[in-house]
Amino acid sequence: MKKKISKFVYWAPRIISMIFIFFLALMSLDVFSLGLSLWQTIGALFMHNIPALILLVVLLISWKYEIVGGIAFILAGLIYIVIVLMKPQREWYMLAWSVQIAGPAFLIGILFLANWFKKKK
Repeated sequence: MKKKISKFVYWAPRIISMIFIFFLALMSLDVFSLGLSLWQTIGALFMHNIPALILLVVLLISWKYEIVGGIAFILAGLIYIVIVLMKPQREWYMLAWSVQIAGPAFLIGILFLANWFKKKK
């Protein structure tokens, strides 16, 4: 039983973070509906994918050093919430949006930290 829990704690944050990063990249495809030129579309696509690219680098580092993933994903969730709440035209439902994005980031960070603590013992 302990072996199964150990595998779950090891693989869950990695798989969930891959799905999360793919989801973030998928949301950037809305730039194609803006009617921009080719170079403007490439620039907008790159700008929209900067968070996904940063989290991809964090995931690659976290594969070996779980503490990095734990801290970075939790910080990414907090930064996203702060950015959403700092917008001047914020409404009450924007907090729900931010939780939908930050929630999985928090979960991934907690799972990486759980794996780090387990590995540390």
